[in-house]
Amino acid sequence: MEGLLDHMLRDVLTRVGGIDRCVSEFIRITDMLLPRRVFTRIVPELLQGGRTPAGVPVRAQLLGSDPTCMAENAARLAELNPAGIDLNFGCPAKCVNRHRGGAVLLDEPELIAEIVGAVRRAIPADMPLSAKMRLGFMDQSRTLECALAMAESGAEELVIHARTKADGYKPPAYWDRIAHVREALDPAVGVVANGEVWTVEDARRCLQESGCDALMLGRGMVANPGLALAVRGMGAGQGLDWNALQPLMLQFWREVQAHVQPKHQAGRLKQWLHYLRRHYPEAGEAYQRVRTINVPAELERAYFTQAA
Repeated sequence: MEGLLDHMLRDVLTRVGGIDRCVSEFIRITDMLLPRRVFTRIVPELLQGGRTPAGVPVRAQLLGSDPTCMAENAARLAELNPAGIDLNFGCPAKCVNRHRGGAVLLDEPELIAEIVGAVRRAIPADMPLSAKMRLGFMDQSRTLECALAMAESGAEELVIHARTKADGYKPPAYWDRIAHVREALDPAVGVVANGEVWTVEDARRCLQESGCDALMLGRGMVANPGLALAVRGMGAGQGLDWNALQPLMLQFWREVQAHVQPKHQAGRLKQWLHYLRRHYPEAGEAYQRVRTINVPAELERAYFTQAA
């Protein structure tokens, strides 16, 4: 989730627990071999054994359309020993699709096969390779063709967001369509369901309809940091109350202060509060209190003094 779920939020969310693995925001590959510092800037966990401070492994994600360039960059990335490499064929952003990245490639399964195959050959045989896809670009007519292209070219796991690019993020997610893909693939290929999981009940229905035994959480986890814990308990608890979240909010704020330019710091906290409003009434109240504040010191006083 570019611009939102970066290494700072990964750090905080994995401290809560319930998460088995993370995938980084995408690293855009165009026509050059990126220096190592680009990979470590976007995925600083590479400097910590490929894990968050809480010990959760992180796969680094690449996005691009040139098989040779993708393979060369994957080989360099592999030298930094990530917990695995993930390929992005799911991003619906217009600016990304316009430059032949993300979901637009779902109209080109032959190219997808070239990219996945080239990356698979370029990295160590024991390094996990996964791919993220949607059900299609403008429609679902090539869903299975794309999934087979990825799996047969060397992706060991597919994460399927159960909507097309045209669907965007509008409900519903078509979890049952994931089941059709899973049934057609070799059982050795893992399939992870993704899309529109906000609650434990959503998770239960998603797993049932998709036939999967694993979920990827995105916006739902940002809105409710205790969601993964609650899903593991399947309703035994709701994960994390507002008061328990506050030390993690402060940890996030300290991370933002250390890594983000001052003019953007307030925006990062308000961005997270905006998502948290979906699950916590207290977040809505806090957001209204700080929404017009852009000076970091003033925001810190207004939010954290009140929160304490």
